[in-house]
Amino acid sequence: MSKAVTQNSCSYCTPLGASLAFKGIENTITMLHGSQGCATYMRRFLISHFREPIDIASSSFTEETAIFGGGQNLHLGLDNLSSQYEPELIAVASTCLSETIGDDLNMHISEYKKKKAGQPIPEIIAVSTPSYKGSHIEGFYIAVTELVKHFSEGKSSPTGPVNLFPGMVSCEDLRYLKSVLHAFNVPYIMVPDYSETLEGGNWKNHHPIPPGGTPVRALARTGIARGSIEFGQVIDKKQSAATYLAEKRGVPAAMIPIPIGIHCSDIFFKTLEEISGTSLPTEFRQTRGRLVDAYGDAHKYVFGKRAIIYGEDDFVLSIASFLLEIGMQLAVCGGSGRGVGFKDKLVDLVQANDGEMPIIYEGSDFKEVELAAMQKGGDIFVGNSKGYKISRSFDIPLVRIGFPIHDRVGGQRIHHLGYKGTLYLLDLITNEIIRTKQSLSSVAYSYI
Repeated sequence: MSKAVTQNSCSYCTPLGASLAFKGIENTITMLHGSQGCATYMRRFLISHFREPIDIASSSFTEETAIFGGGQNLHLGLDNLSSQYEPELIAVASTCLSETIGDDLNMHISEYKKKKAGQPIPEIIAVSTPSYKGSHIEGFYIAVTELVKHFSEGKSSPTGPVNLFPGMVSCEDLRYLKSVLHAFNVPYIMVPDYSETLEGGNWKNHHPIPPGGTPVRALARTGIARGSIEFGQVIDKKQSAATYLAEKRGVPAAMIPIPIGIHCSDIFFKTLEEISGTSLPTEFRQTRGRLVDAYGDAHKYVFGKRAIIYGEDDFVLSIASFLLEIGMQLAVCGGSGRGVGFKDKLVDLVQANDGEMPIIYEGSDFKEVELAAMQKGGDIFVGNSKGYKISRSFDIPLVRIGFPIHDRVGGQRIHHLGYKGTLYLLDLITNEIIRTKQSLSSVAYSYI
């Protein structure tokens, strides 16, 4: 049923996702073309999850700029960023305000480059990310695709690297993926990689732009890759970097689920075996065996429990697959975006596992999730910190995973992916169910 308003959205601003993606590119600074409030909101939101200092510049619209356009402000901002940060790349993302007045961002950047002809300036790219046309995850995909469009060169080569587009996962997940690719002994380009820029060490000296990230020069080589792997089943093709490279550079694309749970992880490792020509290394085979054993250990605690899950569409799909694998039922599934075929894929997944059909929302808000939870009931919430208020009102535990985690530390270190990440999630969910049973019981369980 359509509704006139969103009361408490499960998604966030489109430029937020773009800002996060650009943090994964080496020596890059992000500028939002709009008001200072937009940049402040993005910084505060990301800082509270990653617990790291994050700079996001703004073209600082005023009342006058909002009427006559922000070209002059943008040019001044580009000058300031170039001199203060000395970046290799400045990534400019539009906001609702600049898009609403029809400010032509690409025209302003073209004029700036003409004005600076013959002078050394950073590379500059622009992305269109008004929040009224998408969510944070769509902003993330758009940014990654624009990076590939702007920099990729050449044609696919069987001896080229493997492109990996992991989507919006944790820093720990990115580090894990790099270790997997190293174990397969395959050259790779991962876009983006904010595993160090958003969780670096204890620096002796301040770095205006944190070290780390995918090198800008590596982006050119995405066009000569032997193949691309992109985590995403319901990404709009126009926002898919792997699809763009397949169509324009002839790079074979594998669009696969986010590897959470045995089934989805099997798909990932099988895809890597095929694209690299290398058999599954022993360490991953052994971890898979431990995971299968752990499923049996946890079964009596989790079987039949009803979960209320929410988050980015592809994340929800993979978490749903995992929960069904361990014998849980889905009560409510809320996707924060409008992924292509999200509801159909979720229905197929539930039917394939002979599960109870949940209430499914696309582009949902937390008010819908709350009303559905009242109708269906549940034993556990699974998702980010934004669902805490609802879980508390129902006195049902919340397992905090995904993005954002604002009321706990370590959200950037949660391991979700692969057999190893699934083991962590299995323990996390099972122990929360056990803890709840203990706390609600009149008997002081010390052995359960």
